[in-house]
Amino acid sequence: MTAHSPGFAVPVPVPLSAYPATSTGVGAPWHDEGMRSPASSPAMVGRKSELDQLRSVFVSMLEGRPQGVVVSGEAGIGKTRLLEEFRSSASADALVLTGQCVDLGAVAAPYLPIQSALRGLIAELGADAVLEAGGPGAEALAALLPELGSRVADPATARLNRVHDAVASVLETVSRQTPLVVVIEDLHWADEGTLDLLRFLLRVLSTGRILVLLSFRTEDVSRGHPLRTLLSELDRSRSVTRVELFRLNRSDARRQVIEILGTEPNDEAFDSVYARSEGVPFFVEELVGFDSTCEGELPWTLRELLLARYERLSDEAQHLLRLISAGGVRVDHTLLTDVFPGDADQLDAAAREAVFANVLVADERSYAFRHALVREAIHTDLLPGERARFHTRFAEALEAMGSERRVAAEVSYHWLAAHDTTKAFAASLAAMTEARSSYAYGTAAQMGERALELWGSVPDAESIARRKKIDLLAQTASALRNAGEGERSLAMINLALAECPRDEALRYARLLRDKALYLGNVGRPGSIPLLREALDLVPAGSAGYAGTSGLGGSTMSAGELRSGLLTALASRLMLNAYFDESIENAHAALDEAHAAGSDRHASIASNVLGSSEINSGLIAEGRAHLDDARTLSENDTSARLRYRVNASDAEFLLGHYGEALRIAQLGIERARELGVERSSGIILKSNAVDPLIALGQWDRADSFIDSAIRLLPSPTFNAYLNRARIFLLTWRGETDAAARLWRTVRPSMVELGEVEMQVKLGSPRVAAELLLAMDAPLDAWKEVSVLFEPDHRPVAGYELPLLAAAARTLAVLRRSGSMSDTEVVDADAENRLRNLLHNVNWWPTAPLWSAIFTAELSGPNGTGDDPDSWRRAIELIETDPTAQAHLPGYAALRLGQALLDHGDRSAAADALREAIARAKTLGAGLISRQATAMADRAGLSLGDGSGQRTADATDLTTRERQVLELIGQGLTNRQIGERLFISAKTASVHVSAILRKLGASSRTEAVFLARELA
Repeated sequence: MTAHSPGFAVPVPVPLSAYPATSTGVGAPWHDEGMRSPASSPAMVGRKSELDQLRSVFVSMLEGRPQGVVVSGEAGIGKTRLLEEFRSSASADALVLTGQCVDLGAVAAPYLPIQSALRGLIAELGADAVLEAGGPGAEALAALLPELGSRVADPATARLNRVHDAVASVLETVSRQTPLVVVIEDLHWADEGTLDLLRFLLRVLSTGRILVLLSFRTEDVSRGHPLRTLLSELDRSRSVTRVELFRLNRSDARRQVIEILGTEPNDEAFDSVYARSEGVPFFVEELVGFDSTCEGELPWTLRELLLARYERLSDEAQHLLRLISAGGVRVDHTLLTDVFPGDADQLDAAAREAVFANVLVADERSYAFRHALVREAIHTDLLPGERARFHTRFAEALEAMGSERRVAAEVSYHWLAAHDTTKAFAASLAAMTEARSSYAYGTAAQMGERALELWGSVPDAESIARRKKIDLLAQTASALRNAGEGERSLAMINLALAECPRDEALRYARLLRDKALYLGNVGRPGSIPLLREALDLVPAGSAGYAGTSGLGGSTMSAGELRSGLLTALASRLMLNAYFDESIENAHAALDEAHAAGSDRHASIASNVLGSSEINSGLIAEGRAHLDDARTLSENDTSARLRYRVNASDAEFLLGHYGEALRIAQLGIERARELGVERSSGIILKSNAVDPLIALGQWDRADSFIDSAIRLLPSPTFNAYLNRARIFLLTWRGETDAAARLWRTVRPSMVELGEVEMQVKLGSPRVAAELLLAMDAPLDAWKEVSVLFEPDHRPVAGYELPLLAAAARTLAVLRRSGSMSDTEVVDADAENRLRNLLHNVNWWPTAPLWSAIFTAELSGPNGTGDDPDSWRRAIELIETDPTAQAHLPGYAALRLGQALLDHGDRSAAADALREAIARAKTLGAGLISRQATAMADRAGLSLGDGSGQRTADATDLTTRERQVLELIGQGLTNRQIGERLFISAKTASVHVSAILRKLGASSRTEAVFLARELA
């Protein structure tokens, strides 16, 4: 039986009067008519292990490790009782904040439980203290709590990410002084905004004494329920504990009965209760509490049981309970007085009777049903006329409330339940606006969909809505897009396009632009032709246009619209590596933006223009336009963010890793100042990953990847981050983990590669390196063969490393004899690769990658076995600041292999020792493992050779001689790095190599020996 089964299958009902109170079977009935029976057991029964789990997690939290707990179970299983027991003990050491989700049908009020918890914090600490704890983004709290609006400078500057960051900052800051327990009950009724905020908190909270405790009813979380996605994510989190409650066994159920009665029942009576309750604690309580004065037998059905206490009350109390059931599980006393038809004394008398009968519970501000199941049973029992009247009263009372409490979603629910479609329609639109103002995009979309469903049933809907249906469709599509519902947003915008007359050219162009953006968001092709079509509808110099991007409507000049369309087109063309067309459109967009007087649009256009120019070879011009983008974005944080993302990416591709990291770090610091380090700032953290890897700061890159992926970034940034993670796992030697990740993300990367050439070229490179490490060269060749596709368009910064990987793969295939498989590798493959290399030899990093490419295919058989080619490559790696950190060790490994092929065992051993030394410093376990395996196969000893001096200093590379000269000047590793434009860690690697080669025990001795030998 489940909690909602239609009845209790017991063959013989037993009257309550037959229940003796003692174990001897003789005595008074369970319920003395002069006494009130407790509603529940004085002591919690059968939940010791679960309570111990909560307390154990609580101890971990007190030690400074944020924790999450999810308590689940069917209705009546005792979730609330467990939480109450835990709260009573935790409150001695922590501040407990509580929020409860409310059943408002299909659409819940946005952030309601979060608001309750924050208001509890304000009641405890005061509004000023909470705002101070919110830090630089505190004004965003007004989006959740409108009553704070008068206390902050500019609540209108809030954004969704700032709201999330502000809540996280408040909790972390307060928890440094007072441990916090945040309890959110009945999560199965939560709105999507609440779920998103909880997801954010449980992902980003890394410090502070905070415990987030959630509960939900299992049978109400069906397939497709939004809570399911969150639960699956939490199941993978090490900081979140799942606690599931099960039904009581016979022994625990008997203990519960004894605790309630204070004595033993006889066996027959208990057997009947246990059979009917099936071990659900709430049903045990209701059955035991069934008054012995009630005529008849124990209830046969669940409905009868839930209504048993209610039906024994007076007409006045029953009327009050029916009224409250229309208001929800919990109803504020002030609201209840507004909807109750009698006077205060009548209300108090009816409420007191219901509380005494254990149907209601009361606190300082509200009344609540002792269990949601009772409320549901009473509400289901309402007559049609009652239902309409009661819900109408609640809707009217809520509409009359002050503006500080956002209640439009509740008003919409009540008008809908009262079957007043016109008022429900207006309230749904108001709720849509309210949800959008608090960045609850999921609720805004649901309210938009509700209004669209009602549109045809409402007379003169367009006048009431003060917008066309097309605009409501577009606004709902926008909300869906912002809520992460990419496919549904596309479906909605398609409906809007179908509704829009083609002669409304500007409106239709706006919808085409929106669809193009939504396609780009989900990584699907088709944006470029849509944007071209839209541009044909918006000629330069058109009249003003009333836009529809915001829920309240906005005005956009034709110049701004055209500039936005041109910039969007230029951006998509750039991502698809159509750089000449991108430059042409970006220039036009910049002209339109200047003509419209929009610095924001001009900054974005300059940004795209500069990035496209750099990738096409116009590097000086592109940098100048990126500088313009920075200047124009001075007063627009969104445009400045876009500038820093593109500028840091351009500098990385040009090989200026330090500058790329500097730009990204400036953006991260600015995000920290604005209070959005963990949201908007995460995009810049992801852009810092590649420069960090190139500079050899792999651990820091790992931490940035972790913090970004935890926040579920867009598909595009997710692809970038996973590509970087696969690279690190591969070169660290963790090839099994890299392969698992690659198999998981490859389909999405292939799909995204169809609309972003940098993904199409960047992903196969790391895939090929991984597959080569796994000794699968044929599979690696299939990955790099993307270079030979008919529609291939080069992006030089990504193409060059891919060409080097392709050359290496071809060499391995030749060495292994797999070249005979002509279906995979054609005879002209090398020439085709060389032609591709020639086409990008103008890029600043081309000399370095060309040297590696040449060395990979060197030797008489093109297998990379020419030591001189590898020495030339190493010489360039040592002197070229664009060389990435893993290349010195890798090139030394390949030199060792080439020397072994030529029989120079001594020199090969030196090269392999060098490879291992550099790999250990960097953490490149793949190089160490391959070098050691190579030496083992050749029977080489790779002892460190310490104490053996060379005959002269000519074994030092050019870079090592430069470092040695600076050592002689007394410079530290950091100073050497700054002088040579390398990292301090790389300088340290060179110093170690110098000491080893010269047999010196110190830097001073190395300088002395070098001079002596010279």
